[in-house]
Amino acid sequence: MIITQTPFRMSFFGGGTDFPDFYAEHGGAVISTTFDKYCYVNVRHLPRFFDYATEVSYSVIERVRNVDEIQHPAIREAMKFLDMHELRLTYEADLPARSGLGTSSSFAVGMLNAFYALKGKYADKRRLADEAIYLERTLCKESGGVQDQIAASFGGLNRINFSAEGYEVNPIIISRERKRQLNRNLMLFFTGFSRLSADIQEATRQARSSKTQQLLEMLDLVDEAERVLTSGADLNEFGRLLDYTWKLKRGISDRISSNSIDSFYAKGIAAGALGGKLLGAGGGGFLLFYVEEEKREAVHKAMEELLYVPFQFESSGTRVLHFSPEEYRETTGRQGRGRQETGRA
Repeated sequence: MIITQTPFRMSFFGGGTDFPDFYAEHGGAVISTTFDKYCYVNVRHLPRFFDYATEVSYSVIERVRNVDEIQHPAIREAMKFLDMHELRLTYEADLPARSGLGTSSSFAVGMLNAFYALKGKYADKRRLADEAIYLERTLCKESGGVQDQIAASFGGLNRINFSAEGYEVNPIIISRERKRQLNRNLMLFFTGFSRLSADIQEATRQARSSKTQQLLEMLDLVDEAERVLTSGADLNEFGRLLDYTWKLKRGISDRISSNSIDSFYAKGIAAGALGGKLLGAGGGGFLLFYVEEEKREAVHKAMEELLYVPFQFESSGTRVLHFSPEEYRETTGRQGRGRQETGRA
């Protein structure tokens, strides 16, 4: 049995510049962090007492005799990609899907990590990130950028740079106390479920061709935000930059925000938040505010209709929580059970 733990991420600056068609021409960069809300993937080989070969459990339970029958595209394609058979897979999470925190990519990373562990193989963080990107963007043909898979795999507060040659992950080096202060000044509220991220990402992709100038300005803000964090400048400027980048992002597509989200955001600013943004592709999910200590109570009261979610930054990325290797011999003679294979899974 294998259990993996993979964090969710919040992206502060540069979202939208992590699309390959943009950064291949202009370069791209994001500043993001992972935090202490996780998804858990539990994988083991299915005991052979059933008339189905694989069971997967997420928001629904699927029991199938053949991998091709699995409805969940990421699970189906990952099992085919890594030649996995006869599994029982369970997914659980601290936060809901479709909430703007890269949940699907965290799941993809955690699932691949679990599959490799079940095979008795080690996969490093870059391999997990690369293969999660390939799984979601190529095999599942889902629209979107590539920052989520990288953040979930590596973990931590990072600047991730993108170019035609690939990407690099650079930890943002600041003092422990400054990092704690940044964490204390951020408040997270759940607005409700978003529309499907892939749908919003596709609409955003189509709009980006005419919004290059906004994206280039958002890219410049990554440099400015990194300077604020690392130079010892007034940390409140980070909050003001969040406000500015959110206004730029809203201008890319009318599907990114909504009247309801705009209303909540305005209430937060009126109550004393210096800035903030909606996390993820848009349409719903989590609102993040930067709030000075003395204004936290007022902002909390202004957001009383929403669920407040306290959090702490984390830096581990995906990891195997439990590893119990098992002997596995693939069966033959059943539909979808595959070829005979001997050895440790």
